[in-house]
Amino acid sequence: MKTVLLIGLGRFGKHIAAQLNALGHEIMAVDRNEERVNEVLPLVTNAQIGDSTNPAFLKSLGVDNYDLCIVTIRNDFQSSLETTSLLKELGAQFVVSRADRDVHAKFLLRNGADDIVYPERQMGKWTAIRYSAEHVLDFFELEEGFAVLEVNVPKNWVGHTLAELDIRRKHNLNILGMKTDGKFNMFFTPDTVLTQEMSLFVLGENKTLQKFFQR
Repeated sequence: MKTVLLIGLGRFGKHIAAQLNALGHEIMAVDRNEERVNEVLPLVTNAQIGDSTNPAFLKSLGVDNYDLCIVTIRNDFQSSLETTSLLKELGAQFVVSRADRDVHAKFLLRNGADDIVYPERQMGKWTAIRYSAEHVLDFFELEEGFAVLEVNVPKNWVGHTLAELDIRRKHNLNILGMKTDGKFNMFFTPDTVLTQEMSLFVLGENKTLQKFFQR
């Protein structure tokens, strides 16, 4: 369990609050809009109405006590930049800030952000990959050109064991797990037979995954 300070409770911030809540984390939510704060009250541990660009207000939250600070302010880059910078000045351990443009990301990274998220860009990429491919069910991008895809079992793999398919050697792909009837299983053997009801979690280089599955 982590303690999270979430600043900015628009649609993206609210979705983050819901997911953090589902994962069992403690959340302090902040927004200057009272209505938005009230909407997330069922999802968070605590919430406050306030201006995150006000150093005194931000300091009163005990910024350095949180494992993670997330800034999701939209349509007010100046406030996002000031909030990010203040968080770091006040001792925040790790700050993730929202950006909609590359130039914003550069300024945020130079002024305290440890990492950047691009909600629209990342969802756009997920949507394009997910729905332009026949087999892909989900997509998780990793560092340095690698990704994990959740895919339907290709028709020519159905009825064969992992040993027979020899996927790693033949295709340079690694099977991390499989799902049947919504249940994830990572305990499989070379003798496991693949069925059409399964989905597979496949790790590989982006170019290899695209060549094999996105057609």
